[in-house]
Amino acid sequence: MRRFSVLLLSSAAFLPQIAEAEEAPKPATEAAEADVGGEEIVVFGRGQSRQVQEVRAAEIALLVPGTSPLRAIEKLPSVNIQSADPFGAYEWSTRVTIRGFNQNQLGFNLDGIPLGDMTYGNHNGLHISRAASGDNIGRTVVSQGAGSITAQSTNNLGGTLEFFTFDPADVLGVTGSATYGTSDTLRGFVRVGVGTEDGARGFVSAQYGTADKWKGDGQQRQWMISAKGVLPLGAATLDVYATHSDRAEQDYQDLSLEMIQRLGYDWDNFGPSNYALALQVADIGANRGDSGTTPLNPAAGTIYPAPIASLDDAYYDASGLRRDTLAALGVSAPLGETAKLKLKGYYHHNEGQGTWATPYVNSPTGVPMAVRTTEYQINRYGVFGSVEADLAFNHLTVGGWFENNDFNQARRFYAFASRTNAGVDLLKFQRGPFFTQWDVDFHTKTIQYFVQDEITLGNAKINLGWKGFKVDNSATPIIAGGRTAGTLSAEDWFQPHAGVNYDFGGGVEAFAGFTSVTRAYVSSTTSGPFSSTQAGFDAIKPLLKPEASDTYEAGLRLGSGGFHGVLAAYYVNFRNRLLTIPTSVGIVGAANALQNVGSVRAQGIEASGEYKMGPWTLFGSYSYNDNTYRNDVVITTTTPATVIPTNGKTVVDSPKHLAHGEVAYDDGNRFIRLAATYMSKRYFTYTNDKWVDGRTLVDLAMGYRFGDGDKHPFEVQFNITNLFDLKHVSTIGSNGFGNSGDNQTLLAGAPRQFFVTLKAQY
Repeated sequence: MRRFSVLLLSSAAFLPQIAEAEEAPKPATEAAEADVGGEEIVVFGRGQSRQVQEVRAAEIALLVPGTSPLRAIEKLPSVNIQSADPFGAYEWSTRVTIRGFNQNQLGFNLDGIPLGDMTYGNHNGLHISRAASGDNIGRTVVSQGAGSITAQSTNNLGGTLEFFTFDPADVLGVTGSATYGTSDTLRGFVRVGVGTEDGARGFVSAQYGTADKWKGDGQQRQWMISAKGVLPLGAATLDVYATHSDRAEQDYQDLSLEMIQRLGYDWDNFGPSNYALALQVADIGANRGDSGTTPLNPAAGTIYPAPIASLDDAYYDASGLRRDTLAALGVSAPLGETAKLKLKGYYHHNEGQGTWATPYVNSPTGVPMAVRTTEYQINRYGVFGSVEADLAFNHLTVGGWFENNDFNQARRFYAFASRTNAGVDLLKFQRGPFFTQWDVDFHTKTIQYFVQDEITLGNAKINLGWKGFKVDNSATPIIAGGRTAGTLSAEDWFQPHAGVNYDFGGGVEAFAGFTSVTRAYVSSTTSGPFSSTQAGFDAIKPLLKPEASDTYEAGLRLGSGGFHGVLAAYYVNFRNRLLTIPTSVGIVGAANALQNVGSVRAQGIEASGEYKMGPWTLFGSYSYNDNTYRNDVVITTTTPATVIPTNGKTVVDSPKHLAHGEVAYDDGNRFIRLAATYMSKRYFTYTNDKWVDGRTLVDLAMGYRFGDGDKHPFEVQFNITNLFDLKHVSTIGSNGFGNSGDNQTLLAGAPRQFFVTLKAQY
């Protein structure tokens, strides 16, 4: 409380200075103007025939350093970002939904490089927080609809997020920052750039961050090294990007509504510090028959120590470990006077483990627990490119993408050393398993192409085009363990896109568009068709259809004086929805069943606007999303078939109302921003009988840049997240969604946290 009071007093002292500064505002720095694109931090997609917004680097700069670039876009309409940590970087909890579509139905690119579906157990890419430091992101483009036809993605049913690193400057420069905050958060970042005006230029950056969990015991840490270079070669330009990331994070415990009521939001796993209690609970679970393992210590009894009432209330520990290397080499060159060629190749290697100290398996050392891992290894490479040309009033672009992806996934078990010594550190990769349950090699080959024509007729622009793809999936078990072997393909060579934009003048334009998209199947043992048993896969394969969506949207963009904004409406028909039907509690990890279960209708309105008046900025966005299932779910794997009454029910994790508002002041030296984000209640069962209430979170950022004019060598920044310390549920569906009833699939959001950052540049 003392620290909170000091910061509030600091801000109170700061406000009179702001009022005084209004009389003689100082211009923003040239660097800041470059980041925000002159006036707008949010660019509302002027000239586009679909709903699209762009967020610039200045927006990320106001967040706590180390925050995922995803956090910068949660201010946009219909965008819902959730995370149990204040940074949006804890991957088990991080979720993105847009217009009711979850993140494995969205497309993600970095400088055009496909990032896959960016889910926790990603089979075809990596999370943006491991692909690039937020300090190196120059802009983020969000398409709430199916997105750009040119995006390298086969799963962008409901939107596309395209991240772009900034180009290196043509001068010698050094940028650095150091952050300290709540939960012993420590983070450092440094970037060194070199270059000449007409020659090669590049930068190398390094970051390291560590923080204790805000509750329980454990840490979350990451280091990353990145480099980017640009080399002119006559009329052509060569660019290269490379990064290596090593991330390790101990997990928070998944909760249910009943657990929150009984144990509170601050309840967590036992952690490395309480090995003895974890053993006691595991012994009791075995004695009671709750774990199904052989009892090893009958003397422990059968009564759980209060307040524990279940073997799943808490575990000893759990973690997520990821190491990634990503590299890309691209070239762009003119072809004559009216055409241009772009070509880029990339390579990505990933090694990962998701660990869990399970009381459902005994170690051979006599310990009533074992370390269960889900292990990942990705080796993928690809190339994409395009040729664009101006032909009369047409701007024609033709492009393609090829990717070869070898993905291995395995389930292994590792032993604890003894009853007195755990002998394992879940922040390190486990080696030497005593048992491998299954081990499967997946191979995925993707071929995609697109054709697009932008026709300019006076004030009107017409976009016509289509894309097509074929994705071949195969699964080859090394150790089957009851899991699937086989092949599957998704093929759709004609997915049409069409749109129109008309500029009325005076800053007013209208747009309308239609997009049809098909999603490829997932190659994974823990999700998608291959997560079933062999018998289940063989039975459903002839009947399976890939998910598809048709998106219609229209709207108006306004820009006059200091105001820029957009008003839009959308309608989406999502068909052939694939539902993974668990055959056990999610944490147990048994094989799933999968089937097409009908369609979803999504419709809504979106509005956002920004008004600038001198150094002051007001921003607001609102969306109303009515997303409902259009069929009951008939589970055919039971006898008789089971009917789940979902027709007309709201899509899970799809709040009807999302709103964001902020007020900001920036005179070039002093800056402050107060931002509030609201979402209404969210259902976490398909029949809508269980939900979490709506909430409003408020964040504060403020600081001072030392120097005058365009020279600001030093800066101090303060951030307070969850300003009013609201207890709330952040992520829902961390362990999937159930048909009805309570489920241990919720994660509590972080309480109020404080951070101070020192920045310097030369």
